[in-house]
Amino acid sequence: MKMNKNELLDLTIYSKTLSNGLEIYIVPKKDSKTTYATFTTNYGSNIIEFVPKNQDNFIKVPSGIAHFLEHKMFEQEDGTDPFTFFSNNGCDANANTTYYKTTYLFSGANKVEENLEFLIYYVQAPYFTDENVEKEKGIITQEIRMYLDDPISRLYEQSIANSFSKHPIRIPVIGDEKNINSITKENLYDCYNTFYQPSNMVLVVTGNVDPDKIIKLVEENQKKKDYSEKSEIKIKIYDEPDKVNKKNEVLKMNVNIPKISVNYKINYQRIKKYSKREILNYLNLFFYIKFDNVSDFTSQMKNEEFITDPFGLIYVDTDKHILYMIMNDSNKPQLLIDNIKDTMQKFDITPEMFERKKKVLKSGQIYMSDNIFGINHKIISSHIKYGEVFNDDIDFIDGLTFKDFKDCIKQMKFNEVSSVTIDSKDKN
Repeated sequence: MKMNKNELLDLTIYSKTLSNGLEIYIVPKKDSKTTYATFTTNYGSNIIEFVPKNQDNFIKVPSGIAHFLEHKMFEQEDGTDPFTFFSNNGCDANANTTYYKTTYLFSGANKVEENLEFLIYYVQAPYFTDENVEKEKGIITQEIRMYLDDPISRLYEQSIANSFSKHPIRIPVIGDEKNINSITKENLYDCYNTFYQPSNMVLVVTGNVDPDKIIKLVEENQKKKDYSEKSEIKIKIYDEPDKVNKKNEVLKMNVNIPKISVNYKINYQRIKKYSKREILNYLNLFFYIKFDNVSDFTSQMKNEEFITDPFGLIYVDTDKHILYMIMNDSNKPQLLIDNIKDTMQKFDITPEMFERKKKVLKSGQIYMSDNIFGINHKIISSHIKYGEVFNDDIDFIDGLTFKDFKDCIKQMKFNEVSSVTIDSKDKN
């Protein structure tokens, strides 16, 4: 078992990779009243073309299948309901699917080892039938229709769809009705057997636990199962262009105040001088300094009554591009869009602004070091995004310099931009 200790944050990450490839990370927090466990596969909605395990040729599965599979993992052959099991043991349980991964989880203070055994058990026990697959289609169809009627969801999804043209990130995680209705149990088993291999998964436990006991429990659990046939995972790589797919669009929905999103698509692979971690952090600093709730631009837009609330800032990334979505409500939507585009052409950030935001980032890391949920999610994110887990965040932030920040941003191209506006149906 490896130990990665951060003296400043009093945070130690214990880790071990089992013989079947499963990676385990444990962060003990003895003062915590609860424990949080996540079991994650490096498989999300972005993957729809791949070579199934023990096969030779690429196949294409229906979009939305990763999320569909997540739902079906809660149906066990013996009739056990995982939600009921965890609830009876005094725990909360859930799961979620993103573009990049699928995570199953529980949190609670009691029967941690028993709950962890069950978490591993049900995620490693798929049960798909023609009947239970058909039943799920109606449930997810209703979920899709609900999102289509939600202005915020539509703004988000349309922003991504209009920015990408080839990469599956342009398709909502949940999929669409046509694809959902074409899913078969054979599709599900192809996805499960390929991507739910232990060597493609990570187990993270944070909270009031003993690392040695957790490692021993998981090792003994996995020894009882045969995962000797590990196979290389081959997925399709998309040649996504730098250009946005659609420059602007206006949707009509039931909203009182128009909603806008201005979306910058950036090819971060163009910059060879800096690591991916450095590039993404410099970009985050740039956008948050520009558009956080205390920025000069935000104050100006409020004073001129373009907005009343702070900007929402969301980003998604692929292997090549990162997309920043700048969102807000405004009764002057086009003027606000124009002002955002205008300020993005200016590098008006001072060293003082940069250092101030670095302090905010460091404060956030210090605060998160006592939050077992934040620690857990950070480990998963780092594992998926960078292929390794870091425990040096304060030192890393300290090492970011204004000189490199300015150099990195100056090399970026912010000319590929799309905008989406959701306007009221009542307006002519």
